[in-house]
Amino acid sequence: MNKQPSIFVRVCSILLTSALGFSSATGLTQGSAAQKGKAAPKSPAGKKVTALTEEQKVIHLLDRITFGPRPGDVKRVLQMGWEKYLDEQLHPERIADQVVEQKLRAIPSIHMTSEQLAATYPPPQVIRRALEERGIKLPDQPGSGALSQPPEKVTAEELARRRQVQRVLQELGYKPPQQLIQELQQAKLLRAVYSERQLQEVMTDFWMNHFNVFAGKGADRWLITAYERDVIRPRVLGKFEDLLRATAQSPAMLFYLDNWLSASPNARIAARPFRLGERFRRLNQVGRQNNPRVEQQREQMLRQLQQRRVRGLNENYAREIMELHTLGVDGGYTQKDVQEVARCFTGWTIRNPRGGGEFYFNPAMHDDGEKIVLGRKIPAGGGIKDGEMVIKILAHHPSTARFIATKLARKFVSDNPPPSVIERAAKVFLQTEGDIRAVVRSILTSPEFWSVESYRAKIKTPFEMTVSAVRALGADTNGGPPFHRWIAQMGEPLFMCEPPTGYDDTAERWVNTGALLARMNFALALAANRIPGTRVHLDKLTQGVGERAEQVTDYFIKLLLHGNISPQTRAALDQSLRDPQLAQPEAGEKQTDVAKIVGLILGSPEFQRQ
Repeated sequence: MNKQPSIFVRVCSILLTSALGFSSATGLTQGSAAQKGKAAPKSPAGKKVTALTEEQKVIHLLDRITFGPRPGDVKRVLQMGWEKYLDEQLHPERIADQVVEQKLRAIPSIHMTSEQLAATYPPPQVIRRALEERGIKLPDQPGSGALSQPPEKVTAEELARRRQVQRVLQELGYKPPQQLIQELQQAKLLRAVYSERQLQEVMTDFWMNHFNVFAGKGADRWLITAYERDVIRPRVLGKFEDLLRATAQSPAMLFYLDNWLSASPNARIAARPFRLGERFRRLNQVGRQNNPRVEQQREQMLRQLQQRRVRGLNENYAREIMELHTLGVDGGYTQKDVQEVARCFTGWTIRNPRGGGEFYFNPAMHDDGEKIVLGRKIPAGGGIKDGEMVIKILAHHPSTARFIATKLARKFVSDNPPPSVIERAAKVFLQTEGDIRAVVRSILTSPEFWSVESYRAKIKTPFEMTVSAVRALGADTNGGPPFHRWIAQMGEPLFMCEPPTGYDDTAERWVNTGALLARMNFALALAANRIPGTRVHLDKLTQGVGERAEQVTDYFIKLLLHGNISPQTRAALDQSLRDPQLAQPEAGEKQTDVAKIVGLILGSPEFQRQ
């Protein structure tokens, strides 16, 4: 929606005021408001609220361990009891998930190995070479690939060439490499919307952000699918040490943080890379002759060239495994520890990263001398065990227990969780040797989690907000690129966070005028069925509901907000629905009053909270 009538100014100003200040708007205070000493919340009768009702407990739990309740979820969990529901979600292996599994079958790439992905979605230079071998010359300018511009902006000759390109690629079994990330994004959205294993999906999103890998960096385009599927997802509620080790040996992480190139300055690596490179280029000019001897020589030289690219010790991964993955920035390590850890991980590398990638330990690159890490001696001659010992030291360190407990408490309780819940969770972490399921359970059953200060105390990220809106309406979606583009517009493109820090996990990052306006635009587009591939069935939702705007508004406030709405927001909604500018739909559109009401409620400050 390009035009922004006065409705946007009014509603978005409410969004800014409420979201930035976390002001009380639901009859129960928001976490930050209470922690800043604001007036204690009161019930409609004017009495101080000291505990959540049973219904509020269920809403609170569903808001935090799922991507938002669907129609009927609150009633269902009330009937079974939140304790039983939580226990069920903590053991996702016991939950049948046929609906989402059926939908994911239509996305072939998420079931492929990294080697298959590299062969099916090859890099642009491979596609270009294959086309040129068939007499099809692609333009040289950036962004002028076979499918880069929309059809309406190209000539008939160019369209004919594109059709020829498509035929050749289909014959070769090639698909555009950008499609690979789109399918990964689509799968993530489908799982978040449809999976019954909601806590597993929430935790997968959490750990993918904690152990962030940027899909836009070189070979990681082909490696990140297996990273999420085989490294992160199976271990989200397991032992932290196992998860840490799996990420350390993941080709995606090794490539992203450059550890695959890290070698001891004294490693046994031959010199004169230029001469070897020239030999490789001459051999490569021979082309693919299906000659086993030639192919074997090419593969051997490629491995040797990988080693020649090594320039010595690389500290990137060593620094991030301590600062971001385990101890935290104030975890008690020094620059000397970073250097020693980097030495321990030399030789942890990848075989043929752009051809699918496979972790292996290369002793020729390893520094086999004695190291001292956090005061612990790592004897000389340990080989791959040096890195494994570092993982064990870090995974069981008290600073790691506190750092992970803090991040999980921030995820589930509030942006500024009480020290008591952090200390308790850290203690459980140490007692259970890093059992993530036990730590999460300790947080979700704590008094701090169930306090009125934690109720609706967090702002949803763009991913959480968009998915929760679809789930709240019981809408259908294919999770395709049009949906994902809305999330990217709000500042959270999936799998495309470049810094190793991942996306911020507090409200400040997501509360600004542009982002909140984008949320309102998304809400209105969703309700009006203007997102291709996503369909809201408002006619089914409103069966039996009165026709008057007030009746429809009341119904959707109960359905989408569970009745939690401030008088200010309700007054703004009522006034906006009477705005004459709102009755002027865009050309070719027929927006119903129901869609407008739903869009405004989804864009309200109350829906942005969880």
